[in-house]
Amino acid sequence: MKPISKLLDYFKSRRAVLLLYLFTIAIVRVLGLLACQEPVYVRYETVLISFAFVCILLTDGARYRRKRRTMELIRERAELLPRDLPEPIDGLCGDYETLIHSLSRENERIKTESDRQQEETREYYTLWVHQIKTPISAMRLLLDARDDETARLLRQELFKVDQYADLALKFVKLGEISGDLVVERCDLNEIARAAVKKYSLLFVCNRLSVRIGELPADVPSDSMWLGFILGQLLSNSVKYTRAGGGVRIYMEKTALVVEDDGIGIRREDLPRIFEKGYTGYNGRMDNRASGIGLYLVKRAADALGITVSVESELGKGTRVLLRFPKYDEFLAM
Repeated sequence: MKPISKLLDYFKSRRAVLLLYLFTIAIVRVLGLLACQEPVYVRYETVLISFAFVCILLTDGARYRRKRRTMELIRERAELLPRDLPEPIDGLCGDYETLIHSLSRENERIKTESDRQQEETREYYTLWVHQIKTPISAMRLLLDARDDETARLLRQELFKVDQYADLALKFVKLGEISGDLVVERCDLNEIARAAVKKYSLLFVCNRLSVRIGELPADVPSDSMWLGFILGQLLSNSVKYTRAGGGVRIYMEKTALVVEDDGIGIRREDLPRIFEKGYTGYNGRMDNRASGIGLYLVKRAADALGITVSVESELGKGTRVLLRFPKYDEFLAM
């Protein structure tokens, strides 16, 4: 706030005092006139009253300014509230301070309860994901003993269930991703091949080809989360690419590109594809879409300092570009 605005605010808050001063000066002049005092004495009285008023105003203004500075500091650093509130000027200010303390305690109580509930939810979903892995593994073993068409279809669907369970676990972990990151120089060749191998069942079942170009071996990132990002991009490519199509992973200048020749994304949907729950036209055509995958990709990429951009043309395919920060830039984040 500008100094002139602060000064005007101060005078507005002291309207009663200013009116009292003007009223006092008016009474002194009227009394002097009625008592037939010499004009010079009336002026002396006016000057003395004005001097006293200015001294009081300067003292009060300095205190007011200090309190305003304290309040501005508290506004910028909410953690100071209500511990460092300035002393109340009067009873009304004291009532406001009491109310602030009361609201602050209620806010702390609600925050504590919210944190507790979030922690319980996080623990529940983490436990659920680990427990669901057991029946998934058991069903996979049972299906491995069979080699008919039904078993192949069931293996494909079971793989998707397994991936949805992993997606739920990553969703939970994203809330504390900063404490889960292990930054190192990653080999993109290894990570890309591991992601393709993980989704190989879907590539085979959907009769899709995959080509991986020569990738750098010293990208600063977290290998687990980077693998998750590539996995989600591959999952989308498989989901929206017709049989006989292909997926390519390669470097274009300094960007890692995951490209497919699938059905593409409408231009009006592109600005919103990273929003949580947004499925767009393709998602509405495919009832299985949740609108969570790309949202998690963007969240994880932001945590890793990776810039994600998407280029797509309806009916011709989609390109997702990942641009990595330099190692010193990542450390400075």
